[in-house]
Amino acid sequence: MKAVGERIMDVPEDNRTAATDRIVLVTGMSGAGRTTALKALEDMGFEAVDNLPLSLLPGLVRGRAEAESGPLAIGVDIRTRDFAVEPFLEELDRLTDSPDIDVQTLFLDCEDDVLVRRYTETRRRHPLDAERPVPDVVKLERRLMERLRDRADLVIDTSNKTPWDLKEHLAERFAVDRAPGMGLFVTSFSYRRGVPREADLVFDVRFLTNPHYDPDLRPMTGEDEPVEAAIAADPDFDAFMDRMTALLELLLPRYQREGKSYLTITVGCTGGRHRSVFVGNRLATWLGKSGWTVHLHHRDIEGGAGQDMV
Repeated sequence: MKAVGERIMDVPEDNRTAATDRIVLVTGMSGAGRTTALKALEDMGFEAVDNLPLSLLPGLVRGRAEAESGPLAIGVDIRTRDFAVEPFLEELDRLTDSPDIDVQTLFLDCEDDVLVRRYTETRRRHPLDAERPVPDVVKLERRLMERLRDRADLVIDTSNKTPWDLKEHLAERFAVDRAPGMGLFVTSFSYRRGVPREADLVFDVRFLTNPHYDPDLRPMTGEDEPVEAAIAADPDFDAFMDRMTALLELLLPRYQREGKSYLTITVGCTGGRHRSVFVGNRLATWLGKSGWTVHLHHRDIEGGAGQDMV
Protein backbone atom coordinates (compact mmCIF):
# COMPACT_ATOMS: atom_id res chain seq x y z
CA MET A 1 0.00 0.00 0.00
CA LYS A 2 1.25 3.53 -0.69
CA ALA A 3 0.30 7.03 0.25
CA VAL A 4 -0.37 9.75 -2.31
CA GLY A 5 -0.39 13.37 -1.19
CA GLU A 6 0.55 14.79 2.18
CA ARG A 7 -1.74 17.79 2.74
CA ILE A 8 -5.22 17.59 4.20
CA MET A 9 -8.07 20.07 3.89
CA ASP A 10 -8.50 22.49 6.79
CA VAL A 11 -10.60 21.33 9.73
CA PRO A 12 -12.01 23.85 12.25
CA GLU A 13 -9.89 23.94 15.37
CA ASP A 14 -12.80 23.05 17.65
CA ASN A 15 -13.29 19.82 15.70
CA ARG A 16 -9.70 18.66 16.22
CA THR A 17 -8.85 16.33 19.07
CA ALA A 18 -5.37 15.56 20.30
CA ALA A 19 -4.09 12.02 19.87
CA THR A 20 -3.93 11.71 23.67
CA ASP A 21 -7.74 11.98 23.79
CA ARG A 22 -8.34 9.31 21.15
CA ILE A 23 -10.26 6.21 22.17
CA VAL A 24 -10.96 3.37 19.74
CA LEU A 25 -13.60 0.77 20.57
CA VAL A 26 -12.65 -2.43 18.72
CA THR A 27 -15.48 -4.85 18.06
CA GLY A 28 -16.84 -7.07 15.30
CA MET A 29 -17.42 -10.68 14.34
CA SER A 30 -15.70 -13.32 16.44
CA GLY A 31 -12.70 -14.65 14.51
CA ALA A 32 -12.38 -11.57 12.30
CA GLY A 33 -9.10 -10.40 13.87
CA ARG A 34 -10.00 -8.34 16.92
CA THR A 35 -7.02 -9.66 18.93
CA THR A 36 -4.66 -8.90 16.04
CA ALA A 37 -6.11 -5.40 15.78
CA LEU A 38 -5.65 -4.70 19.50
CA LYS A 39 -2.03 -5.85 19.36
CA ALA A 40 -1.41 -3.65 16.33
CA LEU A 41 -2.89 -0.62 18.06
CA GLU A 42 -0.79 -1.36 21.13
CA ASP A 43 2.33 -1.37 18.94
CA MET A 44 1.28 2.06 17.65
CA GLY A 45 1.24 3.57 21.13
CA PHE A 46 -2.29 2.83 22.31
CA GLU A 47 -2.91 1.24 25.68
CA ALA A 48 -5.04 -1.81 24.93
CA VAL A 49 -7.75 -3.23 27.21
CA ASP A 50 -9.61 -6.38 26.19
CA ASN A 51 -12.94 -7.81 27.34
CA LEU A 52 -13.80 -4.84 29.54
CA PRO A 53 -17.22 -5.30 31.19
CA LEU A 54 -19.67 -2.88 29.62
CA SER A 55 -20.57 -1.42 33.00
CA LEU A 56 -16.96 -0.26 33.46
CA LEU A 57 -16.64 1.35 30.02
CA PRO A 58 -17.91 4.89 30.81
CA GLY A 59 -15.76 5.24 33.93
CA LEU A 60 -12.61 4.09 32.16
CA VAL A 61 -13.15 6.29 29.11
CA ARG A 62 -13.93 9.46 31.06
CA GLY A 63 -11.18 8.81 33.59
CA ARG A 64 -8.58 8.40 30.85
CA ALA A 65 -9.74 11.57 29.11
CA GLU A 66 -9.57 13.62 32.29
CA ALA A 67 -6.10 12.30 33.12
CA GLU A 68 -4.86 12.77 29.49
CA SER A 69 -3.23 9.36 29.78
CA GLY A 70 -2.75 8.77 26.07
CA PRO A 71 -4.72 6.96 23.35
CA LEU A 72 -6.72 3.92 24.42
CA ALA A 73 -8.04 0.89 22.49
CA ILE A 74 -10.80 -1.18 24.12
CA GLY A 75 -11.86 -4.59 22.85
CA VAL A 76 -15.59 -5.21 23.21
CA ASP A 77 -17.54 -8.11 21.69
CA ILE A 78 -20.00 -10.85 22.56
CA ARG A 79 -17.48 -12.49 24.93
CA THR A 80 -17.50 -9.38 27.11
CA ARG A 81 -19.40 -9.80 30.38
CA ASP A 82 -22.81 -8.03 30.36
CA PHE A 83 -22.40 -7.14 26.66
CA ALA A 84 -25.51 -6.43 24.61
CA VAL A 85 -25.79 -4.34 21.48
CA GLU A 86 -28.53 -1.95 22.64
CA PRO A 87 -26.84 -0.91 25.93
CA PHE A 88 -23.55 -0.59 24.05
CA LEU A 89 -25.09 1.76 21.48
CA GLU A 90 -26.74 3.82 24.23
CA GLU A 91 -23.41 4.21 26.00
CA LEU A 92 -21.72 5.02 22.70
CA ASP A 93 -24.24 7.83 22.14
CA ARG A 94 -23.40 9.31 25.54
CA LEU A 95 -19.66 9.11 24.94
CA THR A 96 -19.76 10.60 21.46
CA ASP A 97 -21.81 13.52 22.77
CA SER A 98 -18.94 14.45 25.08
CA PRO A 99 -16.92 17.27 23.42
CA ASP A 100 -13.63 16.40 25.14
CA ILE A 101 -13.51 12.74 24.04
CA ASP A 102 -12.74 11.47 20.54
CA VAL A 103 -14.42 8.04 20.52
CA GLN A 104 -14.35 5.97 17.33
CA THR A 105 -15.75 2.51 16.75
CA LEU A 106 -13.85 -0.02 14.63
CA PHE A 107 -15.84 -3.04 13.41
CA LEU A 108 -13.88 -6.02 12.07
CA ASP A 109 -15.93 -8.03 9.61
CA CYS A 110 -15.32 -11.18 7.58
CA GLU A 111 -17.21 -13.35 5.14
CA ASP A 112 -19.21 -16.10 6.81
CA ASP A 113 -17.55 -18.97 4.96
CA VAL A 114 -14.09 -17.68 5.94
CA LEU A 115 -15.13 -17.44 9.60
CA VAL A 116 -16.49 -20.99 9.50
CA ARG A 117 -13.25 -22.24 7.95
CA ARG A 118 -11.16 -20.50 10.58
CA TYR A 119 -13.11 -22.08 13.42
CA THR A 120 -13.13 -25.47 11.74
CA GLU A 121 -9.40 -25.51 10.95
CA THR A 122 -8.31 -24.24 14.38
CA ARG A 123 -10.97 -26.28 16.25
CA ARG A 124 -11.73 -23.25 18.36
CA ARG A 125 -15.08 -23.01 20.09
CA HIS A 126 -17.28 -20.13 19.06
CA PRO A 127 -17.93 -17.98 22.15
CA LEU A 128 -21.64 -17.60 21.44
CA ASP A 129 -22.75 -21.23 21.47
CA ALA A 130 -20.48 -24.29 21.44
CA GLU A 131 -23.36 -26.77 21.07
CA ARG A 132 -24.65 -25.60 17.70
CA PRO A 133 -23.04 -25.97 14.24
CA VAL A 134 -20.55 -23.19 13.57
CA PRO A 135 -22.34 -21.88 10.43
CA ASP A 136 -25.55 -21.42 12.42
CA VAL A 137 -23.76 -19.59 15.23
CA VAL A 138 -21.95 -17.28 12.80
CA LYS A 139 -25.28 -16.32 11.19
CA LEU A 140 -26.78 -15.71 14.63
CA GLU A 141 -23.89 -13.49 15.67
CA ARG A 142 -24.16 -11.49 12.43
CA ARG A 143 -27.82 -10.79 13.10
CA LEU A 144 -27.02 -9.67 16.63
CA MET A 145 -24.16 -7.41 15.52
CA GLU A 146 -25.82 -5.88 12.45
CA ARG A 147 -26.84 -2.61 14.12
CA LEU A 148 -23.42 -2.18 15.66
CA ARG A 149 -21.78 -2.69 12.27
CA ASP A 150 -24.04 -0.05 10.73
CA ARG A 151 -23.12 2.39 13.48
CA ALA A 152 -19.33 1.85 13.30
CA ASP A 153 -17.07 4.68 12.15
CA LEU A 154 -14.89 2.22 10.25
CA VAL A 155 -15.54 -1.31 8.97
CA ILE A 156 -12.57 -3.43 7.88
CA ASP A 157 -13.14 -6.71 6.07
CA THR A 158 -10.36 -9.18 6.93
CA SER A 159 -11.55 -12.01 4.64
CA ASN A 160 -8.57 -11.65 2.29
CA LYS A 161 -6.12 -9.95 4.63
CA THR A 162 -3.08 -11.39 6.32
CA PRO A 163 -2.34 -10.24 9.89
CA TRP A 164 0.35 -7.98 8.41
CA ASP A 165 -2.17 -6.48 5.96
CA LEU A 166 -4.49 -5.67 8.86
CA LYS A 167 -1.70 -4.08 10.90
CA GLU A 168 -0.67 -1.92 7.95
CA HIS A 169 -4.30 -0.97 7.35
CA LEU A 170 -4.71 0.12 10.96
CA ALA A 171 -1.42 2.03 10.99
CA GLU A 172 -2.66 4.18 8.11
CA ARG A 173 -5.88 4.98 9.95
CA PHE A 174 -4.94 5.19 13.62
CA ALA A 175 -1.26 6.16 13.86
CA VAL A 176 -1.06 8.58 16.80
CA ASP A 177 0.78 11.15 14.67
CA ARG A 178 -1.74 11.03 11.82
CA ALA A 179 -2.93 14.42 10.65
CA PRO A 180 -6.44 15.39 11.78
CA GLY A 181 -9.27 15.31 9.27
CA MET A 182 -10.96 12.73 7.09
CA GLY A 183 -8.72 9.96 5.74
CA LEU A 184 -9.47 8.69 2.23
CA PHE A 185 -8.78 5.15 1.08
CA VAL A 186 -8.97 4.08 -2.56
CA THR A 187 -9.25 0.34 -3.19
CA SER A 188 -9.39 -1.43 -6.54
CA PHE A 189 -11.08 -4.83 -6.63
CA SER A 190 -12.42 -7.69 -8.74
CA TYR A 191 -16.19 -8.18 -8.90
CA ARG A 192 -15.52 -11.92 -9.10
CA ARG A 193 -14.30 -11.76 -5.50
CA GLY A 194 -16.98 -9.39 -4.30
CA VAL A 195 -17.28 -5.73 -3.37
CA PRO A 196 -15.10 -4.86 -0.34
CA ARG A 197 -17.22 -4.83 2.81
CA GLU A 198 -15.66 -1.57 3.95
CA ALA A 199 -16.73 0.30 0.79
CA ASP A 200 -18.50 3.64 1.24
CA LEU A 201 -18.57 4.54 -2.46
CA VAL A 202 -18.37 2.04 -5.34
CA PHE A 203 -17.49 2.87 -8.95
CA ASP A 204 -17.96 0.17 -11.59
CA VAL A 205 -15.52 0.58 -14.51
CA ARG A 206 -16.37 -2.61 -16.38
CA PHE A 207 -17.72 -0.48 -19.26
CA LEU A 208 -14.20 0.62 -20.20
CA THR A 209 -12.10 -1.14 -22.86
CA ASN A 210 -10.84 -4.39 -21.35
CA PRO A 211 -7.11 -5.08 -21.91
CA HIS A 212 -7.68 -8.70 -20.92
CA TYR A 213 -8.73 -9.48 -24.48
CA ASP A 214 -5.41 -8.27 -25.92
CA PRO A 215 -2.92 -11.21 -25.64
CA ASP A 216 -0.02 -8.79 -25.27
CA LEU A 217 -1.66 -6.81 -22.45
CA ARG A 218 -3.29 -9.67 -20.56
CA PRO A 219 -0.22 -10.59 -18.43
CA MET A 220 0.30 -6.94 -17.44
CA THR A 221 -1.57 -4.85 -14.88
CA GLY A 222 -3.08 -1.39 -14.79
CA GLU A 223 0.26 -0.07 -13.53
CA ASP A 224 2.03 -0.89 -16.81
CA GLU A 225 2.23 1.87 -19.41
CA PRO A 226 0.81 -0.12 -22.38
CA VAL A 227 -2.27 -1.02 -20.32
CA GLU A 228 -2.64 2.58 -19.14
CA ALA A 229 -2.50 3.82 -22.73
CA ALA A 230 -5.10 1.28 -23.90
CA ILE A 231 -7.61 2.21 -21.21
CA ALA A 232 -7.00 5.96 -21.53
CA ALA A 233 -7.71 5.66 -25.26
CA ASP A 234 -11.30 4.55 -24.55
CA PRO A 235 -13.49 7.34 -26.01
CA ASP A 236 -15.51 7.61 -22.77
CA PHE A 237 -12.63 7.50 -20.30
CA ASP A 238 -11.98 11.25 -20.00
CA ALA A 239 -15.69 12.06 -19.67
CA PHE A 240 -16.06 9.42 -16.95
CA MET A 241 -13.09 10.74 -14.96
CA ASP A 242 -14.39 14.32 -15.24
CA ARG A 243 -17.82 13.35 -13.94
CA MET A 244 -16.48 11.10 -11.16
CA THR A 245 -14.11 13.77 -9.84
CA ALA A 246 -16.85 16.42 -10.08
CA LEU A 247 -19.11 14.20 -7.98
CA LEU A 248 -16.38 13.70 -5.40
CA GLU A 249 -15.68 17.43 -5.27
CA LEU A 250 -19.29 17.82 -4.14
CA LEU A 251 -19.45 14.85 -1.77
CA LEU A 252 -16.14 14.83 0.10
CA PRO A 253 -16.47 18.21 1.87
CA ARG A 254 -20.00 17.24 2.90
CA TYR A 255 -18.83 13.93 4.37
CA GLN A 256 -16.10 15.77 6.25
CA ARG A 257 -18.51 18.36 7.64
CA GLU A 258 -20.71 15.51 8.88
CA GLY A 259 -17.75 14.36 10.99
CA LYS A 260 -16.82 11.24 9.02
CA SER A 261 -13.28 10.19 9.95
CA TYR A 262 -12.65 7.67 7.16
CA LEU A 263 -14.04 7.20 3.68
CA THR A 264 -13.30 4.22 1.45
CA ILE A 265 -13.77 4.69 -2.30
CA THR A 266 -13.68 1.44 -4.26
CA VAL A 267 -13.22 0.92 -8.00
CA GLY A 268 -14.15 -2.45 -9.49
CA CYS A 269 -13.70 -4.32 -12.75
CA THR A 270 -14.06 -7.96 -13.72
CA GLY A 271 -10.61 -9.27 -12.79
CA GLY A 272 -9.29 -6.47 -10.57
CA ARG A 273 -5.97 -6.25 -12.46
CA HIS A 274 -6.35 -3.76 -15.31
CA ARG A 275 -9.14 -1.18 -15.49
CA SER A 276 -9.85 -0.81 -11.75
CA VAL A 277 -6.13 -0.55 -10.98
CA PHE A 278 -5.56 2.16 -13.59
CA VAL A 279 -8.63 4.17 -12.57
CA GLY A 280 -7.75 3.75 -8.88
CA ASN A 281 -4.27 5.14 -9.54
CA ARG A 282 -5.66 8.11 -11.49
CA LEU A 283 -8.23 8.79 -8.78
CA ALA A 284 -5.69 8.62 -5.95
CA THR A 285 -3.37 11.00 -7.81
CA TRP A 286 -6.21 13.48 -8.36
CA LEU A 287 -7.25 13.30 -4.70
CA GLY A 288 -3.67 13.91 -3.57
CA LYS A 289 -3.32 16.93 -5.85
CA SER A 290 -6.67 18.19 -4.54
CA GLY A 291 -5.28 18.34 -1.02
CA TRP A 292 -6.51 15.11 0.55
CA THR A 293 -4.43 12.54 2.37
CA VAL A 294 -5.18 9.31 0.52
CA HIS A 295 -4.00 5.70 0.75
CA LEU A 296 -4.14 3.38 -2.23
CA HIS A 297 -4.59 -0.40 -2.19
CA HIS A 298 -5.04 -2.83 -5.10
CA ARG A 299 -6.80 -5.74 -3.44
CA ASP A 300 -6.88 -8.22 -6.30
CA ILE A 301 -4.02 -7.14 -8.54
CA GLU A 302 -2.18 -10.42 -7.90
CA GLY A 303 -5.31 -12.53 -8.04
CA GLY A 304 -4.49 -14.41 -4.83
CA ALA A 305 -6.18 -14.64 -1.44
CA GLY A 306 -4.66 -13.53 1.82
CA GLN A 307 -3.83 -15.73 4.76
CA ASP A 308 -6.11 -16.08 7.74
CA MET A 309 -6.02 -13.94 10.83
CA VAL A 310 -4.23 -15.31 13.86
